[in-house]
Amino acid sequence: MAAQLQHDTTSFTKRKFPITLVCDRVNSPANIGSIFRIADSFGVEQIYFCGEDITVVSKRMQRTSRSTHEIIPYHESEDIISVIDKLQSDGYKLIGLEITENSIPVAEYTFSEKDKIVLIIGEENLGISEDVLNRVTKSVHINMYGTNSSMNVATATGVALYEITKQLMVNGNVQ
Repeated sequence: MAAQLQHDTTSFTKRKFPITLVCDRVNSPANIGSIFRIADSFGVEQIYFCGEDITVVSKRMQRTSRSTHEIIPYHESEDIISVIDKLQSDGYKLIGLEITENSIPVAEYTFSEKDKIVLIIGEENLGISEDVLNRVTKSVHINMYGTNSSMNVATATGVALYEITKQLMVNGNVQ
């Protein structure tokens, strides 16, 4: 029987990837806390929380994040368009995680070792706004095989980041 490893006894190597998360109106404290944990797990460089009346720090978020909100740099902005325009001008590719008529499965999009990536995720019920979708380089989605056509935003972010970081590891784009 194998012994379960603890946080301080795992053999994982810390890495940072050129990935920025931009959250479009994500406002659930549980989702925000989960997004921090997922971002830390996948070596994301920073997070932007965009939208009106977004409360990033709350007791529920802090419990869910398990202190990862103190590790991952984050920013708040009411204006998502100015955030993504600035990131795009800084050389980032804007990738929307959204099912659209033109989206492709995340596993079929090729993430290059030269890419700096912005992964844009949307609010649980409304998704990514149309104004933002009109600015993305590409929309990607997660293939689903059940009755439902969507999943929790934090869960979907984890699935997408797994695929993106897996490709970047193969293509050599890690620090």
